[in-house]
Amino acid sequence: MPVWCCRCSLAGHFRTYSSTETEGQLLDSFVQYFGDSLGRKIKRMPLIEETVLPGDSLLTLPVVIIGNGPSGICLSYLLSGYRPYLSPEAIHPNPILHTKLEEARHLSIVDQDLEYLSEGLEGRSSNPVAVLFDTLLHPDADFGYDYPPVLHWKLEQHNYIPHIVLGKGPPGGAWHSMEGSMLTISFGDWMELPGLSFKEWAASKRRNIKSDRVMPEEIACYYKHYVKVMGLQKNFRDNVYITSVSRLYREKDDEDRSHQNEDIKTQHSEIEDGQKSLIKRNWEVRGYQRATDGSHVPFCLFAENVALATGTFDSPGRLQVEGEDFPFVLHSMSDFGAAISKGKLRGKADPVLIVGAGLTAADAVLCAYNNNIPVVHVFRRRVTDTSLIFKQLPKKLYPEYHKVYHMMCTQSHTMDSNQHSAYTSFPEHNVLSFKPEMKCVLQSASGLKKILKFSVALVLIGSHPNLFFLKDQGHSIGHHSNQPITCKGNPIEIDPYTYECTKEANLFALGPLVGDNFVRFLKGGALGIARCLAIRQKKKHELIESGDGGGDGVP
Repeated sequence: MPVWCCRCSLAGHFRTYSSTETEGQLLDSFVQYFGDSLGRKIKRMPLIEETVLPGDSLLTLPVVIIGNGPSGICLSYLLSGYRPYLSPEAIHPNPILHTKLEEARHLSIVDQDLEYLSEGLEGRSSNPVAVLFDTLLHPDADFGYDYPPVLHWKLEQHNYIPHIVLGKGPPGGAWHSMEGSMLTISFGDWMELPGLSFKEWAASKRRNIKSDRVMPEEIACYYKHYVKVMGLQKNFRDNVYITSVSRLYREKDDEDRSHQNEDIKTQHSEIEDGQKSLIKRNWEVRGYQRATDGSHVPFCLFAENVALATGTFDSPGRLQVEGEDFPFVLHSMSDFGAAISKGKLRGKADPVLIVGAGLTAADAVLCAYNNNIPVVHVFRRRVTDTSLIFKQLPKKLYPEYHKVYHMMCTQSHTMDSNQHSAYTSFPEHNVLSFKPEMKCVLQSASGLKKILKFSVALVLIGSHPNLFFLKDQGHSIGHHSNQPITCKGNPIEIDPYTYECTKEANLFALGPLVGDNFVRFLKGGALGIARCLAIRQKKKHELIESGDGGGDGVP
């Protein structure tokens, strides 16, 4: 199939970029061609030259961001040249941090030592830069205060780093597909991105926000509008699906002089292939864009750096038990909501079986309860388990979740309640199998087995990122090698201040992929990456200006 490729197609559009002046022109031309080419019929697109070796001269973007949710949007914002400074009138409630900020008030936070600033700070993220940026944007938020940010933002065009953001849907990522009737776990203010107050945006749109928590639909609209109002649209491409992200190699003898700079981090591991010694070069990103007529238009582009901002909603968690693939076993709230709206559960005598003890499972219980659908709720933990999410939520702010937790505790199958009532819980139970006659085999902690009949089963035990486009599905870049990446048990291992993968140079990750599930903390990843790339771009320009750079514009 014909494939659009920047190697053979852009040669007539770009000259090698070598200064800040030409970088903006490079991306403008790239995005214009990317958009124009992918809008044509496939048969008119140029073929990739399969005979061209990876060692040949390549035209390359500095950064490709995979994922257009809040992580990708925030990173694009900072790479576009927006810089945070300490506001003239601001006084941070942490006196030690404020003293540090005053020491370099004339510098943007991106240009300061993030390790020094974040030293000693504590918060609900294991990543120190995430805690730092959060306390600058929401000072003392965890203590219940609603202090304004101590930062103000400036657009500095000379700090612009060319990049492109690739996403499956419109900007906002998975927020566009979340169940619309539920409220977010976080306050609306905590969901906002730098430079645009969520409350002010909601007021300008005449949206009636009745509480501090909002519906996912509101957040999705906010993110989409954010990209537009901040002038980031030229960096974004929607309906794009990535199929492969891999390293290019070139012969060691052909390396240009820019590799002599040890500070510009490049992977120098050698691979013996016969008599040739190969060195890792840039990234090759392949995929396709879904056209308006439904056809798939393949593309191939190249990047010096790749940032993973895909989130964790790609692959729902599975029980890995017999019968889980039956059509009456669902794994998402959207599928459950569709079944309810289509009337498939109306008049059913058997209950809905919900598996899981997290907030999504609680949302499903509420959804069924509000639609007069009886529920059997199965989960592995004890109701007294201190790690249950309900234990961490204030009752006044989250009354609906505490209603579910109360039912979990008081309407257990062991109590004198009718098992066919509106709700029955089965704590400390595992699902052993699903049967074709719509029955489920459960096993208690003591080993006792029980068979239940149900109308539909809903397995909601979390979700995992799908990094199938990486070598070995990304298993090699986690804290635990050769294991799937998960946001809690095995996030991607990164440098805590640059967010660069410790096991793969020039590959960055942020957001849930590194354990930051809340929007208020993922913004720190964008800060760390932006600072790292800004330093490297500056050093590259200094080398070029001194005459030690040159080459094909690829590090």
